[in-house]
Amino acid sequence: MGSAPSNRAAIRADGLVKRYGSHRALDGFDLEVPRGIVFGLLGPNGAGKTTAVRTLTTLARCDSGSATVAGHDVRTEPFEVRRRIGLSGQSPAVDEILSGRQNLVLFARLNRLGRAEARRRADELLDQFGLTDTGSKAVRHYSGGMRRRLDLAVTLLLRPEVLFLDEPTTGLDPSNRNEVWEAVRSLVADGTTVLLTTQYLDEADQLAATVAVMGAGRVIAEGNPDELKRKVGGDRLEVTVEHACDIGAAREALAAWAVGEPRVEPALRRIGVEVGDRVAALSGALAELNERRIALADIGLRKPTLDDVFLKITGTTTQKGA
Repeated sequence: MGSAPSNRAAIRADGLVKRYGSHRALDGFDLEVPRGIVFGLLGPNGAGKTTAVRTLTTLARCDSGSATVAGHDVRTEPFEVRRRIGLSGQSPAVDEILSGRQNLVLFARLNRLGRAEARRRADELLDQFGLTDTGSKAVRHYSGGMRRRLDLAVTLLLRPEVLFLDEPTTGLDPSNRNEVWEAVRSLVADGTTVLLTTQYLDEADQLAATVAVMGAGRVIAEGNPDELKRKVGGDRLEVTVEHACDIGAAREALAAWAVGEPRVEPALRRIGVEVGDRVAALSGALAELNERRIALADIGLRKPTLDDVFLKITGTTTQKGA
C-alpha cells in the first residue's frame, strides 16, 4: 500500500515480516486504520490475520518492519500500547460462576482500579451493554450473546482507544450476533476504533467502514465494501434449473445477456451471468428459457456481495481461522 503517514491513524503497519521457521506468516504487511471506525480484516485460512493481530497487540514480536497503535511503537513501547488497547478473542474469558457485575469488578481490581471506582465502572458498563437487569445473575445462565457482550465490557474497563475483536461472533446464532453487532456500533459511536477479524462476510458488510483482504501474509485488496463489490462487477442473473440435463441449454439461453463468461455450478444446477440492463436481462432470459421449455427451480437478480469479492480475490468463499 505504501500510503503516507497520518497523524490520524489509530493503527499503522509498514512492511511487517513475521517468520515461523521458513514460513512467513506476515510478508510485507502494510495497514493504516483511521480513528473512530470499524476496520474489517478478512482473509482465507492461513492468510495471516491472527498473526497480524498478535503482532499489533504486542503478543508476538515481528522480525522486521514497524507498527504503531494509538501512536505508540509496538516494539519499543509495548507497555504504552497495552495501556491503550483492548483485545477480545474468540472465546469469552469471563468466570461462569461469578455474576456479570462480580466479573467486571474483579477485572477492574486486577487492573488496579480502587474498590469504589471498580464498582462504579462495572455499573456503567452493565448499563452500556444492556446487562443491568442480569448483572447479579451467574454468567453460566447467560445466553451466548450476553456472554460476548460481557466479554466486550471487560475489555472496555480501562476505556481503550483501540479494540481488537478476533472473530467475536463465532458460534453465535443470528439473534446473538445482532446483539454483539449493536454493542460494537455503540462503541464506535463513543469514539473507539475497532479492528475486526471475522469469518462472516456479512458481518464485515454490516459493521466495517473499510475492509482489507489478506493473502499470503499481506494486504491484497482494500476499500469500503461497496468499492470492493464494484470491482467484481454489476448485477448478476442467476438461474437454477430443475434438471441437470438442461444446464447446457440454459447457459446458451443466458449468453445473449451475459457480460463476460457465465459461472456454472453443476452440483447446484445453477448458472450465473453478470448483466448490464437488469430488467431487460430478466424479462428476456425468462422468455428465452420458456421458449426452450427449460423447467426452472429458481431465477433471480442479485447484487455482488463480499463473498463474490472474496472468491475473485482469493479463489475461496470461506475464511476460517487465520
